[in-house]
Amino acid sequence: MRQPSVISRRLTTALAVSALAVGAAACGPEDSKGGASGAAAAPKKGGTLSVLNSEPQSDFDPARLYTSGGGNVPSLVFRTLTTRNREDGAAGAKVEPDLATDLGTPSKNATVWTYHLKDGLKYEDGSKITSADVKYGIERSFAAELSGGAPYLRDWLVGGADYQGPYKDKKGLDSIETPDAKTIVFHLNKPEGEFPYLATQTQTTPVPKAKDTGTKYEEHPVSSGPYKVVRNEGDGERLVLQRNPHWSAATDKERKAYPDKIDVRSGLDSAVINQRLSASRGADAAAVTTDTNLGPAELAKVAGDKDLAARVGTGHFGYTNYIAFNPKVEPFDDPKVRKAIAYAVDRSSVVNAAGGSSLAEPATTFLPDQKSFGYTPYDHFSAGKSGNAAKAKQLLKEAGHPKGLTVTLTHSNAKDFATSPEIATALQEALKKAGITVKLKGLEDNDYNDTIHNVKSEPGFFLGGWGADWPSGGPFFAPIFDGRQIVKGGANFNASQLNDPSVNKEIDEINKLTDLKAAAKRWGALDKKVGEQALTVPLFHPVYKRLVGDEIKNVVISDWTGLLDISQVAVK
Repeated sequence: MRQPSVISRRLTTALAVSALAVGAAACGPEDSKGGASGAAAAPKKGGTLSVLNSEPQSDFDPARLYTSGGGNVPSLVFRTLTTRNREDGAAGAKVEPDLATDLGTPSKNATVWTYHLKDGLKYEDGSKITSADVKYGIERSFAAELSGGAPYLRDWLVGGADYQGPYKDKKGLDSIETPDAKTIVFHLNKPEGEFPYLATQTQTTPVPKAKDTGTKYEEHPVSSGPYKVVRNEGDGERLVLQRNPHWSAATDKERKAYPDKIDVRSGLDSAVINQRLSASRGADAAAVTTDTNLGPAELAKVAGDKDLAARVGTGHFGYTNYIAFNPKVEPFDDPKVRKAIAYAVDRSSVVNAAGGSSLAEPATTFLPDQKSFGYTPYDHFSAGKSGNAAKAKQLLKEAGHPKGLTVTLTHSNAKDFATSPEIATALQEALKKAGITVKLKGLEDNDYNDTIHNVKSEPGFFLGGWGADWPSGGPFFAPIFDGRQIVKGGANFNASQLNDPSVNKEIDEINKLTDLKAAAKRWGALDKKVGEQALTVPLFHPVYKRLVGDEIKNVVISDWTGLLDISQVAVK
C-alpha cells in the first residue's frame, strides 16, 4: 500500500490520508456500537445514509479499484471470492468466504487454488452469477485501458505477465479454469499461501461479459452486492446506491445492508466535513465519512464535549512510518551510522509532530503491532521516549566521526504528516543532540515520490511509510526487503536495496505456508532478524479518528482497513 495519501487509493495504495495499528476499534470511550443517542436500541433497516468525503469515489470499476478502497463503498456493490470479516478491531483482520463456499482448497505446494461458488448467487437483474463471470472479471483487469488495480494476479498467475486482457486476447487466461458453472481453479507461478487474502481484491468480482461496456462500465457496473448504482456523476463525486432486490442475505453473512439508500458526496473540504458531522443537522445527522480525519485542534474540541466524544470512531490500520536509508550512499553504508541515528531518535517529539498520542503511536518494529502481521516485539536500538544521544555519539565515534557529521534528510512538503516538514524538523532537533547536523530537503509531493522510488535518484536518508494491501506480513515485508523486488527501471520500494539470499529464501518458505497463523510467526521472526541491520528506523503507526452523525448506529471499524465499515452502519 504505500504512503497515507496513497491510502485512499491503496487502502487503496498509498493512503487515504486519513490515518490508521493495534487494539480494538471503538466509537467513543464507552460505546462502540452506536452514536451518542439511542445507542441501546438495536439497528434496524431503512433510511438514507449520507457519506461525506473529500476524495471522489473515482474509477468505480472492479478492474480499476485497488482492493476495496474508498472506505468500503465498493464492497456494497462488488462481491468477491473472499472478503474481510466485518468485526471490530483484531477480529476484523480475518479473511472470510464471500461468493465462495470457503477460503479455497490449495494443492500440496499451494500453486493451485480451487474455489466453489455458493448456491443462489444473482446479479441485480436476477441472472445467475457463474464461475465464468469471475474468470472474465479477472481477465478484463489485465486490459491496459482498465489499469489501476492491484498487480498481484498479473504477477502470480501463470502467463499473467504477458496477458493483455480479453479485448485483445479472445482466448483468455489458461491459468484460470472453470470446469463447471460453480468451480474456478487458479494456477500460480509459485507457492502463495496467502491466496485467500488476494481473493478479497475487487478484481475477483464477477462481471457478465454481455454487460461489459469497457471504460464506461464504471457508470453502471452490474451489482453482485446488496446495493446497485443508480447515479454516478463527476466520476464518483456523487454516487447514489439503492437496494439490489436480488441480493440474498442468506448467501452473505458479512454485509448487513441496513439503509435503503446510500448517498455519497465527495470533493468536500475536510474542515467542512467535520463541521457538518459535528453539527449533525438534517441529513447530516445520518452521515459518516470514510476518508476525513479529525486533527489535533478538532480533537481538543471533541475532548471537551461528551456528546461529540461518544461519536468519534477510532481506527487502526497496518501502516508504519519510518526513516529509510539507502546504504549505497555515504555515510549510510556504515551500519554504525544508521544505528547511531536509530538511537538518537526522539519518538515523543515525532509523535507530537504527527498530532499527538491520539493520532500516532510510537513504533520500534517495522511490522505493525498487530497479531495478523506476526508482530514480534523488539527494540534493537532502544532510544527510550526521548532518544539516547550518548549511545549515538559513541557509535559515531566508532564509525570515525568523533565530532559528529552532517547529513541531508529528504521529505515531502505535502500536508501529509507521515513525511511532513513537522516530522523532519522533530528529527532534526533530536539528532542535533547527538552531534548530527541535519539539513532538510523538502520536495513537492510528486517530485518527492519520483525521487525516493527511483534507484538512480534515491537519497541516502529520507522519510517513508508503508501500508498493507491485506493484514499479513507478506505484502508488508516482502516489497521492502525482498531483493528480487528491486526495480531498477521503475517504481522501487526496496529502498535499502537489500538482496540477502537467506532473507529471500525465508520469504519463499513462508509463502508456501497455508497455515496463516504459522506464517505470521515466521514473518515476525524475519522482521526481528532484518531489524538488526537498521535499514529502517520505525517511527510511529498512525491512528484514525473519525466523527459520525448523531443518528448513526452500529459503528464497526476493523484492523483490516481502519475505516468505518459502511456495510454495517444503520441510521435511526
